[in-house]
Amino acid sequence: MTAVPEPVLLAGGSVVGADARFHPQDVLVVDGRVAEIGRRLRTPVDAVVVDCTDRVVMPGFVDAHSHAGSLVFDERVQLALLRQGVTSIVTGQDGVGPAPGDGSWAARYFAAIDGPHPTYRGGGIAGLLATYDGATPLNVATLVPAGTVRHEVMGDDDGPADAAQLDAMRALVRQGIADGAVGLATGLDYVPGLHASTEEIAALATESAAVRGRYVTHMRGGYETNVGAGIDEIVRICRAGGGSAHVSHLHAPVGLALAELERAAARWAPLSFDAYPYSRGCTILSMLLLPAGLARPGTDDLARALDVEGGRERLRGVVLERVLGRADLGAGWAEQITLSHVPAAEFHALQGRTLAEAADATGTDPVDLALDVLVDSDLQVTVVMRVPHPRTPLELAELYRYGGHTGGSDGIFVGTHPHPRAYGTFARYLGDYARTGLLTWREAQEHLSALPASLFQLDHRGAVAPGWTADLIVVDPERVAARSTYADPMRLAEGIDDVLVAGVPVLRDGARTGATPGAGLRRTPFRHRARSAG
Repeated sequence: MTAVPEPVLLAGGSVVGADARFHPQDVLVVDGRVAEIGRRLRTPVDAVVVDCTDRVVMPGFVDAHSHAGSLVFDERVQLALLRQGVTSIVTGQDGVGPAPGDGSWAARYFAAIDGPHPTYRGGGIAGLLATYDGATPLNVATLVPAGTVRHEVMGDDDGPADAAQLDAMRALVRQGIADGAVGLATGLDYVPGLHASTEEIAALATESAAVRGRYVTHMRGGYETNVGAGIDEIVRICRAGGGSAHVSHLHAPVGLALAELERAAARWAPLSFDAYPYSRGCTILSMLLLPAGLARPGTDDLARALDVEGGRERLRGVVLERVLGRADLGAGWAEQITLSHVPAAEFHALQGRTLAEAADATGTDPVDLALDVLVDSDLQVTVVMRVPHPRTPLELAELYRYGGHTGGSDGIFVGTHPHPRAYGTFARYLGDYARTGLLTWREAQEHLSALPASLFQLDHRGAVAPGWTADLIVVDPERVAARSTYADPMRLAEGIDDVLVAGVPVLRDGARTGATPGAGLRRTPFRHRARSAG
């Protein structure tokens, strides 16, 4: 039997009103839901009282693009998320996740991004969601990962799906959606998603669209100056599948991105998207450098290709052709790529250095060094990438004010030198954008809480409103800030010291309480719209 949580009174603080101003209000939480909002509320005899003087009560943030689904049981990861105000995460991103299947393929391919799930060994989306119930202080929703689905049906076959294979994949997606998944995700620059045709993806997206589940995509080569090509394919998929789409980690010149979003809206329907307020990206090095046939961990394919006569020279040519042809890299690619996670002991000390710096330190060529690091690490290498023309906060704010924008950290917690977005995305939105006036506090609340909760059908979440689930954070608007940097990426955010999930305090005075009221969130269509508390 689940214990009924104690009442909690968030006293002496404010809420964000529809006018974007702070309005003094107490918030009373009873049985895990917001019971009352008002001035100087009566304190129930058995209530836990949190002094919120000079602080603002906001709905917990929904990380619309998370890679913490397998690592959310780690106390370090929990604290990093809670200190940013994140109470729910959306996983299964980039087409890769533990379910369906037994989780082994995803654990191997995305070992450097997601890490292995500690308990899931099968049972599909239903079994995966069950692993979170009462086991973590955060809530976890998941998409059906199309890459995992394809691998379950076709293995390493990189050809087109035949009719029987497509039917089998559609059945897996249909079951995942029925089990509570919030949509379908693809990663079209990753294996095996890059082998899937537009028609194949549209057929799978139809199963999600039938219940208004969103099609979420890491676009096919569609970022930076090539964003138009990626969005064109999204529109074709949505037209064929009948659904709505969400672009993962959108990064491109702001004017171009906004123009392509408007063009998509005119041709089909408005797109939503997630973004993080940093100018650098992060991914697995094998995806950037290697052809798909050599990008499978757990094999000796790359080592064998290097060992054959003339193999290294051929691969050097392939690598250079790939990086020089990418819109987000180019001639300065070795200075733009920083080694983030390198498990091979021989190269561990190179973490935090650019490939150019690491090559100088070891007396090697950047291409040769990259290939050696990949072989010795079984491809499990992540890198941080600097784009050629970083955008300013003023430019990015224009993108973040767009109606379909949501916050998504794309945070990777594997290793000791990750991208700082994992530890700072949501605090940075508040400290660098809301406090400075580049976004209003209302815009921040809508884009980081209300909109993603609505898009992913997380009913009664995303607002401070009577009857709604009490996933709540208490923010010091003068102090909230991201402290993680590229040089010191694991520093915790500050300014959010008290967090409730389902009405239970999970963070008090900046420290974990040890409570685990989180749950696997099953898709539940919105039936009600919150009225502003202010």
